[in-house]
Amino acid sequence: MSERSPRNPVQQIGILVFPDAEELDFVGPWEVFAMAAAVVGDLRVALVAERAEPLRCAKGLRVLPDHDFATAPALDLVLVPGGQGTRAEAENPRLLEWLARTAARCTWVASVCTGSLLLHAAGPGRGKRMTTHWAFVEELRRRAPDAAIVAGPRYVRDGNLVTAAGVSAGIDMALWLVGEIWSPEAARATQRAIQYDPAPPWTAEV
Repeated sequence: MSERSPRNPVQQIGILVFPDAEELDFVGPWEVFAMAAAVVGDLRVALVAERAEPLRCAKGLRVLPDHDFATAPALDLVLVPGGQGTRAEAENPRLLEWLARTAARCTWVASVCTGSLLLHAAGPGRGKRMTTHWAFVEELRRRAPDAAIVAGPRYVRDGNLVTAAGVSAGIDMALWLVGEIWSPEAARATQRAIQYDPAPPWTAEV
């Protein structure tokens, strides 16, 4: 692994993708980190999958990963999205082994939505405080009895592990990571650049 500048503790971000991953879970953080690169400088973002071939996500979007597990660069931050595909990947030993090995070398480990299931299955989430999509909270508590599954917050930190609730919460988490890794000013500049100021037009009780 190459040496990291003290001013740039994170230089390479890898976002894991797999069939039936939830699109905004990884595209939202991708947008944040890619825009942050224009603010902080030496920062690269890549999609990593088991195989470097097109795959179809949960809502039908097709993506082409930048790397497979064998060619992925050394990562400083790995992010795992959720989606229906996590159920199958939680039984995929090759993916779990890569994730466990990669997370052990990372400065930060993150997930969005049910990506927390994969972090627990791979090891980094065991015994930790985590969150997930509100509809998956009880199921994750059943599958991860040793972890403290927190319902309600947009994201939860436990050491270098940061997990976000469903879908759009990944944007909030990614902005928080930019502020924590670099500076609040960098996070604010990134937020302004992507014009992220949520104001849903049809807010109502659900």
